[in-house]
Amino acid sequence: MSVEKNLQPRSGFKDTKVWLFIGALAGGHSLFHWVVQGFVVVLPEVQSHFALTGLEIGLVLTVRELSTGLVAFPGGVVADSLRRHWGAFLAACIGGFGVGSLLMGISPMFGMLLAGVSIIAILHSLWHLSAASSLSQSFPNNKGSVLSFHGIGGSVGDGIGPFATGLLLSLISWRGILTFYGATAIIFSVLFLLTVPRIWHIAEQGNERIRFTKRLEELTETLRHPVIWGISVVKGLRSMSLVALLTIFPLYFHDELLMGSSMRGLHIGLLILIGIISKPLAGYFSDRFGRKKVLVPGLIWSCGISLTLVFFSQGIMLAVLVVLLGMFLYPDQPIIAATTLDLVESEVSSTVLGITATIALAMSTVSPLLAGIIYQNFGIDLVMIYVAFLFATASIIFLILPLNKPIERKRR
Repeated sequence: MSVEKNLQPRSGFKDTKVWLFIGALAGGHSLFHWVVQGFVVVLPEVQSHFALTGLEIGLVLTVRELSTGLVAFPGGVVADSLRRHWGAFLAACIGGFGVGSLLMGISPMFGMLLAGVSIIAILHSLWHLSAASSLSQSFPNNKGSVLSFHGIGGSVGDGIGPFATGLLLSLISWRGILTFYGATAIIFSVLFLLTVPRIWHIAEQGNERIRFTKRLEELTETLRHPVIWGISVVKGLRSMSLVALLTIFPLYFHDELLMGSSMRGLHIGLLILIGIISKPLAGYFSDRFGRKKVLVPGLIWSCGISLTLVFFSQGIMLAVLVVLLGMFLYPDQPIIAATTLDLVESEVSSTVLGITATIALAMSTVSPLLAGIIYQNFGIDLVMIYVAFLFATASIIFLILPLNKPIERKRR
């Protein structure tokens, strides 16, 4: 995919417009994750307000995962079809996300809260598909690096969002927090629409308006490749692990360790903030040395730390292990996306990402419920064993995938 001459080959990442483009997308990514992870911190307050059981709290996050999964495939098709309007598409995702947060903030009943959660999940999924495809098309030789830089925005939101939300809870209600976040997202969407498409343009090629039948042929040939399905399963196992941790950790911190809102936010933030450093390094090394040589050791690392938490689940060692777990908990995601994009044509990149996300999220939908049941009946130790098993299985599958065999396509 060629880019207009705002990206000169000789200047590369030294071009100011490059960083304005990457930074704007990372900023939107940060806002999404700030609100999503901030909501995790207020879960105990939501549970108390609506008198929810642990299983119903699991249902909240299951609805989030299910909504994301249902929209991923059709959303990928839409994102590929509207590539020429990527700026307006991404701005609409952010604005709609703000509406969903406002709806959660004013919800008088549990059902309306779930509707807000669903709206946010759907638009978050659409944002990811379009943003990843736009970055991949703009920087075809540095997919791992630019997707990791984009991921830093998510890590900033993931890390600071919970801590900031915990502090805000001491000043205003959970409803006020979600309403404020929603208004902020709507304002950001307007600013994004008015500025970003003017500083960065993805040039239209002669085959940009590709016929639907040709796109369908490309997609069909891609999906015949078993590696795509293997990557999807690895992505799903990784998502199952992550959502289980984010469902149970806040409840464990509150129910058993009796942490206040600020300490809950701090520990969730510790889980995520280390990724700001490790994520770009992991992406760079995966570009230079190969995806498998970085991802497999990372998944094994996450498995080992999860098992260690069985023996050190409180005190200072808990905080240390939470930080160590975060070293590869989030940096693995850009590498998985880059691995997928290495194998597919740009014309169907968002669609294929949507399909892999659909499979992964179908798998992860059950994980909050499973984790909630395990925690309620057996405690935190067995939850960590469950998470470690998922990481171990993912590492084995990715290790045996033949990533060195490219997808062969028929010549037309």
